[in-house]
Amino acid sequence: MPVDAPPDPNPDDTERPKPDDAGRPKPADTARPKPGDTASRALTLTADHVAAFAELSGDFNPLHFDEDFAAGTRFGRLVVQGGLTTGLLHALVAMDLPGPGTVFLSQDWKFTAPVFIGDTITAHAEVLSVHETKPVTRLAVRVERQDGETVLEGEAWCYRFVPGTNTEG
Repeated sequence: MPVDAPPDPNPDDTERPKPDDAGRPKPADTARPKPGDTASRALTLTADHVAAFAELSGDFNPLHFDEDFAAGTRFGRLVVQGGLTTGLLHALVAMDLPGPGTVFLSQDWKFTAPVFIGDTITAHAEVLSVHETKPVTRLAVRVERQDGETVLEGEAWCYRFVPGTNTEG
């Protein structure tokens, strides 16, 4: 059974590339990010997200599906897979900052609190540095729940590919 896409948490966001008729993102601004640039993206996580992620990844841990099991843990209730939390960072980097064509080179982050089904999480990124001659960016990243508690924090290095160029974006 297909999972409905969640509503866009930022429906009036004009900086995010909009899909063309084929559903692919339109070419993005190729301006290089600069230190201090920031972006954020939010998502409310549902049981449908947890089920879809489990189908894709094979992560059927009882912490995500068995209420009695989860109730007996320090979490006390069902939690979402960590991949859903980090997935929001993947979307933020690939679509917002640095933007389309960006991939992670490395991540150094830690989970600091659980994310529960029904939580709204917001991923934040800030550019810490940009390589002078390569399309490589170092980001500070953080994800927080709707109550303001940080659930993930760390740093990431990214590389941005731009069609028609051999090196930088």
